[in-house]
Amino acid sequence: MTRAGGGAESEVLSRAAVAVFRLNRGFISALDRMALPCGLSAARWQLLSTVAEIPLSVSEAARRVGNTRQSVQRIADQLVREGLAVYQENPAHRRAKLLVATEKGVLARRRVDSSLAELARQVSESLGGGQEMDRTVTVLRALSQALPSLTDGEAP
Repeated sequence: MTRAGGGAESEVLSRAAVAVFRLNRGFISALDRMALPCGLSAARWQLLSTVAEIPLSVSEAARRVGNTRQSVQRIADQLVREGLAVYQENPAHRRAKLLVATEKGVLARRRVDSSLAELARQVSESLGGGQEMDRTVTVLRALSQALPSLTDGEAP
């Protein structure tokens, strides 16, 4: 059965959206379970992972993680209060400080990443191996890039 005003393509896209929403919930749930013993949540781990390699302003980090600046600001402030990150001067912008992971933050992220590595092995095995995992990522990226409302013209 197709939806009113839709058609086959609309129905397929609708099923894809529901599948992606479920996948997102699954990722968040799994990451929350892995991150909790390290004092993190999925959102906090994601932000720490984003700024662990390169210091970013909160606005830049929000664009990278695909969230609002305000919600990323709230998480960034929590990370700073707990000593997992610090704000540093930004030579490119006087008022937009850079968020930088501290050593404590990098260690917490690495502990979660170790658990994530085991999950990745299990998922890859379930999908039939690394090549199938790569194909899945390629399809998800292509879907994301095909939806301009998700990326606002930026590549994910």
